[in-house]
Amino acid sequence: MTGYVQDVAALARKDFLLELRTRETVPAMLLFVVSALVVFHFALPATAGESERVAKGLLWVAVLFTALLGLTRAFVAEREQGIFDGLVLAPCDRSAIWLAKALSVAAFLVLAELVAVPAFALFFTGVDAVTIAALALANLGIAAVGCLLSAIAAASRTRELLLPLLFLPLAIPIIVGGVGASVADDPGRYLAFLGLYDGIFAIISWASFEYVVTE
Repeated sequence: MTGYVQDVAALARKDFLLELRTRETVPAMLLFVVSALVVFHFALPATAGESERVAKGLLWVAVLFTALLGLTRAFVAEREQGIFDGLVLAPCDRSAIWLAKALSVAAFLVLAELVAVPAFALFFTGVDAVTIAALALANLGIAAVGCLLSAIAAASRTRELLLPLLFLPLAIPIIVGGVGASVADDPGRYLAFLGLYDGIFAIISWASFEYVVTE
């Protein structure tokens, strides 16, 4: 078990160091999410009914597509530089590759949200603790499912098209749970729904990643 944790830590550290050197993913995510919120700010009529509820929905749309931008780049470096074959042949559990990548994607998404949430509060309305908790749970689900699908799409020359087609249908429950937790009078059941989604899809992704990379 200790060896598995060390493998995950080493692989995640590799992703963080690569991002620090290249600065390709996180700056793009930050720019995208802020730009999306600015567009939503001017596109949403000031007199729209229930504008606060509509704005919370727009926050989740911005977060989802920002995550998709990061997922598109998740395995690009490994594929383009031939690192992925070396990772698969390395003497470690292949699920450690998925877990490390999921941790790095979740961390990048948190960094984007550290900018997105204050920007949303500036343009629209404040964000309460329930929405923050929903975002944390959503990050886990997005990273779990997204990294598995990103590994599948990375092998294709049309990965920029294939990944959204695979990811967005599976992300619908995240949007339902996130928006519900943000606007409902009883957010507890939506948070529980997000937690259940995270648990189920994390287990499925962890167990199936070895077969995905083998193919």
